[in-house]
Amino acid sequence: MPVIAYLANLFPAASERYVADEIGELRDRGYLVIPCSVRGAALDIDGDLKSWLTETVCLWPLRLGLTVKAAWLCLTRLTDLNVFLFRILLRGTESPGKRLRALAHTFLGAYYAAVIEKFHPQHIHVHHGYFGSWIAMVAARLLGIDFSMTLHGSDVLLHPAYLDLKLELCQLCVTISDFNRRHLVAHYPFVDTSKIVVQRLGVDAAAQAPPALHAQDPAAPFVIFAAGRLSPVKDHAFLIRACRVLKSRGLKFTCLIAGEGPKRRSLEVMIRDFGLQNEVRLLGQIAHEQMSGYYRIAGLVVLTSRSEGIPVVLMEAMAHEKLVLAPNITGIPELVRDGNTGFLYRPGSMEDFVDRVEIIHHLQPWLGGMGRAARECVLERFDRRKNLAAFCDRLIAAFAPPTGATGRLSWRRISHEDPVLQ
Repeated sequence: MPVIAYLANLFPAASERYVADEIGELRDRGYLVIPCSVRGAALDIDGDLKSWLTETVCLWPLRLGLTVKAAWLCLTRLTDLNVFLFRILLRGTESPGKRLRALAHTFLGAYYAAVIEKFHPQHIHVHHGYFGSWIAMVAARLLGIDFSMTLHGSDVLLHPAYLDLKLELCQLCVTISDFNRRHLVAHYPFVDTSKIVVQRLGVDAAAQAPPALHAQDPAAPFVIFAAGRLSPVKDHAFLIRACRVLKSRGLKFTCLIAGEGPKRRSLEVMIRDFGLQNEVRLLGQIAHEQMSGYYRIAGLVVLTSRSEGIPVVLMEAMAHEKLVLAPNITGIPELVRDGNTGFLYRPGSMEDFVDRVEIIHHLQPWLGGMGRAARECVLERFDRRKNLAAFCDRLIAAFAPPTGATGRLSWRRISHEDPVLQ
């Protein structure tokens, strides 16, 4: 049975349910997939994700025997690591701190190789282009197998550390938007563009029925709903500042924000300082099966991120025929066509965001056709089952499991004159 090691930075995690979906689809096709996590499980897992806890192989905390084995691998296979050490120490413009972390991740790559060697994997797939992709790349080289990776948004635009070498050495790079692919091709012209492919995520639109039609109570507050990790890149502070402006303009509304994260305390302070305790509520982490209830009561679903791929929360909202408002950035316009399947605002423009919220509020009774168009868009281009199947087709086609003895495969040797090392 072909074996694939699937590595994520953090798994299981409620924010990345599609990792579990992809592993499940590969298993349905007869592949033995070993779920792996660099840092262990997230604290916010719920429901069906808990079943993954017992079978996920976690790198952290390190175990003594495997640590010794990883150190021995590094010493005896130093020539195999030269390409990584050369890139870390002698090329690029990364800070000393990033270089030190890359050296540590190189050791973790050897540790990961020691962990999964007993499973005899024929391929490693890694989710996201953060530090986990460096770990997977090193492990694949030491095991003599290929690796592939999925890139989303921030790992392409905000944190592309050592992405040049990762793109050069991967067998396949799957990215979730046309915008990302254009960016990668433009910024890494030495990479074989045929291995950079677009494969969108998706949601189970058929299971997310739109709400039943009912008369709106004109006296009821307008419900604005946002969902996402409370982290700087999601910029919920922008949304709370917008709520202060909306309140000053006399709009009656309730803003519900689902999610947890490091910015919660500062957001609570903002809500109190702006006097928005009656208008803005931080809901905390919401179980996935409860999200439909919030979509159904929402008059508008908003996103205020500074960087994104194509957010699942927008797909889910649109599958519920909800009106959405999001920044005109990255791959979002591939899902939200302004004035057709939803609304876009100028990134960072408070005036444009607030004006559009008010317009949507006033026109809401006449925008039912937009909600239906949004759902049709999701059904056509962002269907979970179809896109999962296509992802697995691409991944399986990217490697041919070896037959017979499982010796080390030959890697193309990279010279110091290769563009990736310049």
